[in-house]
Amino acid sequence: MTDRFAGSFTQQEPIPDEAIAAAVAVMRHGRLHRYNLAPGEAGEVAALEQDFAALTGARYCLAVASGGYALACALRALQVEPGEGVLTNAFTLAPVPGAIASLGARPVFVETTEALTIDLVHLERRIEETDARVLMLSHMRGHVGDMGALMALCDGAGVAVIEDCAHTMGADWAGVPSGRHGVMGCYSTQTYKHINSGEGGLIVTDDAELAARAVLLSGSYMHFDRHGAAPPAEAFARLLGEVPNVSGRMDNLRAAILRPQLARLPEQVARWNGLYRVIEAGLAGVPGLALIARPPEEGFVGSSFQFRLPDWPAPRIEAFLARCAARGVELKWFGAARPQGFTSRYAHWTWADPDPLPRTDRVLAGLIDMRLPLTFSEEDCALIARIIRSEAGAI
Repeated sequence: MTDRFAGSFTQQEPIPDEAIAAAVAVMRHGRLHRYNLAPGEAGEVAALEQDFAALTGARYCLAVASGGYALACALRALQVEPGEGVLTNAFTLAPVPGAIASLGARPVFVETTEALTIDLVHLERRIEETDARVLMLSHMRGHVGDMGALMALCDGAGVAVIEDCAHTMGADWAGVPSGRHGVMGCYSTQTYKHINSGEGGLIVTDDAELAARAVLLSGSYMHFDRHGAAPPAEAFARLLGEVPNVSGRMDNLRAAILRPQLARLPEQVARWNGLYRVIEAGLAGVPGLALIARPPEEGFVGSSFQFRLPDWPAPRIEAFLARCAARGVELKWFGAARPQGFTSRYAHWTWADPDPLPRTDRVLAGLIDMRLPLTFSEEDCALIARIIRSEAGAI
């Protein structure tokens, strides 16, 4: 009898009971807006910002409405102007170049390596060609590149780095948390990320002026004194008439849901990595299937799994995906001719007028992606790996 997987690749774990209780408490008192506080009350958003700053080791933290807003807010804080070129990975998701475009700026795409990280040789050339002053670095699908080498290159060239950590909350490079290498780190709390409030985002930085700009941009209405992880009042003084309100605050309800989840993040990371290693072991040595190397310096979070089918023709990949789907294994392909769901790629974003990137094209042509929700068990993952192995051999 042929094994079939019966689980769901999009079903997340329930919100923890303590998070539900905290959310109910907010709903009972009705003060959902972050600045609507009772006397002596700090508020859930300010408390979340303090918690996340402590977790990452950042001096300042701001909670916002979405991960995409966090990215655009960071760009605005760095005073990126319309028409300005902003460097970013070619392998990323559409909200990253979308955040750049939202300011009227231009995404300048950089090649991707077989390790699914930004190509530092091409990045250096792009910096020389464009004189770009900002890199929005996407740790796409949780793959963290050599941050020591990248920061040496960017610091030497005067390029400010914003880290898109939507897929790397809880990850690190050489012990430094993801989001803490560049001048600003941006995170997402959307449903499929590492803590779940449906939508939401977080920004961290050690730079007082950038933090003050971000707070004002988010719509603080002169209530920046109600932040627990913001700079002191003097950091805001000269910016008050200069920075516009581009409202994007997080509310107390979502923050209440997130704080208990954040406390459990290290435990969740260990569980994700256990699932990841089961899949990795189950697919090791499959002919024609290439796994993604994880360097020892990378403390990753295995909430999704990628592998490559190098040099497979498109009809063969399509047949493989169909056979896996028939057995309950939902795989996504970044090499499809047309975008499907989140699996669009740089060549599909014609609004950005991208240059051809042949190395990235070769990598993405055979790139397969799979979510690993924590509703899976290690036994589930062993079954999934057996199905993939079987169908790769059959096709």
